[in-house]
Amino acid sequence: MNLKIVLRSLGILLICEAIALLPPTLVAFLYQDGDLPAFLITISIVLAVGATLSFIKPTSKNIYARDGFAIVAMGWLLMSFFGAFPFYISGAFPSFIDSFFESSSGLTTTGSSILTAIEGLPHGVLFWRSFTHWIGGMGILVLTIAILPSLGTGSMQIMKAESPGPIVGRIVPKLGKTAKILYSIYLGITLVEVLLLCLAGMNVFDAFIHALGTVGTGGFSNMNASVGYYNSALIDWIITIFMIVCGVNFSLYYLIFKGNIKTFFKNNELRVYLCILLGAILLITVDLLARHTYGSFGEALRFSSFQAASVMTTTGYATADFNEWSMFSKMILLILMFIGGCAGSTAGGLKVSRAIICFKSIKHSLKQIIHPNGYYSVRMDGKKIDDKTVLSVLNYFFIYMIIFTIGIIIISLDGFDFTTTLTSVITTLNNIGPGLGLVGPTGNFSAFSDVSKLVFSILMIIGRLEIYPILLLLTPDLWKKN
Repeated sequence: MNLKIVLRSLGILLICEAIALLPPTLVAFLYQDGDLPAFLITISIVLAVGATLSFIKPTSKNIYARDGFAIVAMGWLLMSFFGAFPFYISGAFPSFIDSFFESSSGLTTTGSSILTAIEGLPHGVLFWRSFTHWIGGMGILVLTIAILPSLGTGSMQIMKAESPGPIVGRIVPKLGKTAKILYSIYLGITLVEVLLLCLAGMNVFDAFIHALGTVGTGGFSNMNASVGYYNSALIDWIITIFMIVCGVNFSLYYLIFKGNIKTFFKNNELRVYLCILLGAILLITVDLLARHTYGSFGEALRFSSFQAASVMTTTGYATADFNEWSMFSKMILLILMFIGGCAGSTAGGLKVSRAIICFKSIKHSLKQIIHPNGYYSVRMDGKKIDDKTVLSVLNYFFIYMIIFTIGIIIISLDGFDFTTTLTSVITTLNNIGPGLGLVGPTGNFSAFSDVSKLVFSILMIIGRLEIYPILLLLTPDLWKKN
């Protein structure tokens, strides 16, 4: 490992986090809720640590694969650690472990919370809580590459290690320009949603809070009842549409910008994503109508669309307590929790592209049994997926199930019911937010032990980084000199 370039990169990353703390500091200054000192102290600490590390001069600026993974893994752990400071110093959270849980949940765009009362929190804390979704959604490291392309000649290794999905590539030849394009699209979608939510009746502060949570597919709201507080069909549909939009690979939106609309709609993952989501909405709508949960088709469609989109894109907003829905509807939502959104989106979960590759691989394996002399390759969008990528996807599923199982075993020590224990691990590992049982839309994670909260925090980071970066930190070979 090139330790000096890793430490210097972490220093630059912390400086970026200090900059990211400026908007909530401004909000704290404007509202004067007493949380301003917490942000000023945090910025001072983060800047001091970041500046110290950034002054380290590496002998080589090359960033190799293991350096990229180390920067990503340690970077997200440090970001979550220092991101907890405003929560704890302001007194908004009872302990640092709770603060670390909330910070990890925000930056990984999970949206799980330990809070039982949200509406009384200072505005600066509420804004930082939601802003962590936005900077974590596209990735603070991608942002760093966008504004500081001088990180090194191997910055692509950072993007590969951090970006969600099995395949990562450039939109344009220059990586810094690719990151800037992605963030321009990201910012544009955010501002459009803010405007529409304001026109729908939200005040500016609430519009920003919910737009940040939607585009980052995070789900933190400043209301105890989440989006259900507004009881507005228009607001529900606006957020539903934007959740679906942000569950799509952001690189595809660049195709629309370039006028290549046909290629956009021909994308295999996009079509499967929309088919799964629309199928789930239809099934839940029919089930809700059959059980007379809602009085009309319009109501059933509105609530089923919102919750299906919220769960599949792993946003986590709620307009209804789906804990009270039938087992059939809850099982559909549970399946969506595992699938997640598209690769290259801000959504979590296993990703639609991995599901496609896995099913196609199974299909070709069956064909190989029938025709042993035949050769079959997995293809997406007319392109062959190399065997290394297919094997990587299958390995990912296996490792995912091991981590999932270990998580359930540890959390079960708290003694909660099966549904709560199972879905609490599912929702944190897949970066969803609410689960079922005690951690449903109207519940939270406050009843869990400190050990469980730390486990959940690590699971959220593991899920956001797609497992490998955190696991590689435990590998002795990672720490050897290049």
